[in-house]
Amino acid sequence: MGEGSYAVAAFREGGVWRCDALPSAVLEDLSVLLSALRSQPPEGGPFVVANVDDEFFLIARSHGPRIDLLLSDLTASVEFPLAAQVLSRLGEDPPEDDELDEVWPIGELDLFSDLELGEDEMESILDDLDAYPEDMLDAVIARIGLEEEFRRARSAGRVAL
Repeated sequence: MGEGSYAVAAFREGGVWRCDALPSAVLEDLSVLLSALRSQPPEGGPFVVANVDDEFFLIARSHGPRIDLLLSDLTASVEFPLAAQVLSRLGEDPPEDDELDEVWPIGELDLFSDLELGEDEMESILDDLDAYPEDMLDAVIARIGLEEEFRRARSAGRVAL
């Protein structure tokens, strides 16, 4: 993993959102990431964000027993095991060779609709081809109002080379 990689858990504690850095192991294995998500307090729909080498990001959010997944770029599944595991869990096939120059998200675009970030706005953020994955992620986090907490946890959790 490169130094642009990190994982952050966001959860509510006493009605207040908190963010904590997670160990780098969640960046390599979806089952480890989902275990980290399940270990968060259930209040308010906790979520885990994994940004891998600033190539793609994954958001996993718990809604009781249901877990929603959002992968910022389907084509990342060709190169990165974590992204491939997400595709497998979603029951999707990897992209064909002629589709690898395209970038498109897959999963639940409305996973933050309860936080006033609906599917259309999420799609608009993720369709910005000039933005890096971290820029897209920053826009999502800003839109749901967790900028400061998330920034602090992200800095603490960056993987060093």
